[in-house]
Amino acid sequence: MNRRPFDPRLLRRVPAARRDLAVLALLGVLAAGLVLAQATALAALLATAFDGQLNRPALAAFVAAISARSLLVWAQGTVSARVAATVKAALRAELLAAVGRRGPTWVAGQRAGQLATLAGRGLDALDAYFTGYLPQLVLSVTVPIAVLARIFVADWSSAVIIAITLPLIPIFGALLGWQAQAATERQWRRLALLGGHFLDMIAGLPTLRTFGRARGQTEVVRRMADGHRVATMRTLRIAFLSALVLELVATLSVALVAVPVGVRLLGGGLTLQTALLVLLLTPEAYLPLRTAGSRFHASMEGLTALDEALTLSATAPDADTGAGPAEPDGRGVIRFEGVTVAYDRTTALRDVTLTIRPGERIAVVGPSGAGKSTLLNLLLGFVSPTSGRVTVDGVDLAQADLDAWRRHLAWVPQRAHLFAASLADNIRLGAPDTPDAALADAVRDAALTDVVAALPDGLATRLGERGYGLSSGQRQRVALARAFLRDAPVVLLDEPTARLDSGSESAVLQATRTLVAGRTALLVAHRPALLADADRVLRVADGRITELTPTPAGGTTR
Repeated sequence: MNRRPFDPRLLRRVPAARRDLAVLALLGVLAAGLVLAQATALAALLATAFDGQLNRPALAAFVAAISARSLLVWAQGTVSARVAATVKAALRAELLAAVGRRGPTWVAGQRAGQLATLAGRGLDALDAYFTGYLPQLVLSVTVPIAVLARIFVADWSSAVIIAITLPLIPIFGALLGWQAQAATERQWRRLALLGGHFLDMIAGLPTLRTFGRARGQTEVVRRMADGHRVATMRTLRIAFLSALVLELVATLSVALVAVPVGVRLLGGGLTLQTALLVLLLTPEAYLPLRTAGSRFHASMEGLTALDEALTLSATAPDADTGAGPAEPDGRGVIRFEGVTVAYDRTTALRDVTLTIRPGERIAVVGPSGAGKSTLLNLLLGFVSPTSGRVTVDGVDLAQADLDAWRRHLAWVPQRAHLFAASLADNIRLGAPDTPDAALADAVRDAALTDVVAALPDGLATRLGERGYGLSSGQRQRVALARAFLRDAPVVLLDEPTARLDSGSESAVLQATRTLVAGRTALLVAHRPALLADADRVLRVADGRITELTPTPAGGTTR
């Protein structure tokens, strides 16, 4: 886990933030100069005031310094807020892009909740880092150096005391910070687990209610939330202790300077203006370090989320092909050459060798969990072979431009996700610039015409999240309409008629036959009706593939 106060990866990954960070550094330098100007003017004003005189130039300089510092604080807040917004938007976009690159198998399970927590609450915690800690980090460098240099010119003995005691604050801050970092990591892990479990529980709530396990999960969530509460309170205890220690060290350090200055002033060893200048500047030397230490604890959750976001969204380096990633031709021959796919606890496919010729329609059958969907995920680029390779027109997918390859694919999953948008926007998901005429053709080919006519606003009807308002069969036809709209040469269908009634199944089957006509198609099927039009039928069992002979009635023989 990254423990540095600033992660240099941020500058490489979010170049748009570089200019604002440079402005923030410049404002820190200006702030140091204004601190010196304010203290110098105030010391001169007070020194003459004891003599019963009003130093008008010093008063004007003091008012100007106060006004400039107020304006500078506003500018720092504005720039730091803009940096925070820029970084959060860029990291969220990178996380979504990483999901697109690695596919649903990477996101599945507990990681889905962790990503949702990270993209939401986690990255929002960066506000405290950019608007609170980072400006103070800049000031903790510029102000102490400027103050130390000015006091050295005015009174070198006081400067020596400050130079000796000043490092005590970052030293104590670092010692406490290590403990706080470990506590914050535990707090973040518990929050990520809580978010992941809660998301999974909400997604599976109908199943939990069916089997009477909903109340049991309530107790699980309560225990996980209580664990997160305990971890949070431990982190806060360390933060409060750190603030107390830093305040104590800073106060004692100021006293070590103030007492000798007072004694020497009474003895005539210092002028009043010099003594006032030293006493006014000394707290300013410790203040940025003390404030940065206290705000660091408030920003630790954001730093932990930043490190995780930069790590998760990192793009794996492309294989060195000498001329960049190749783009496979979707109308070429697809080959699986000794492909094995092994997961943590199981092997999905074992030494699969298969050739799919252009225009060939292949049905894949087998029991649940046998590895059928893994075949599709290999072609989609969601899964990489543990050994062997998958080639398209002679190009290894491991070295191919996956975004370009996916443009040759139309994918209809078991449960297509529909978004809270209009029906037209949901159909245009993979081809957003499609004209209305092509959209109407896709609706007709997918047997959606009657569905659209029954909706209150037709294609402009806004759906609920996950397609709320449509039946399972209608949602599946929307997925088929998406595939028609892409007009891709390769079609992948993962049990398109699963969980459908007979009427919906008939409509989806007819649309599926129209879709795969003249295209290379790989169909994962449980229903015999899907096998009738297949050129070949493959059976997957225990990760191995055997070829069956389709019969005219839709059955198979060995």
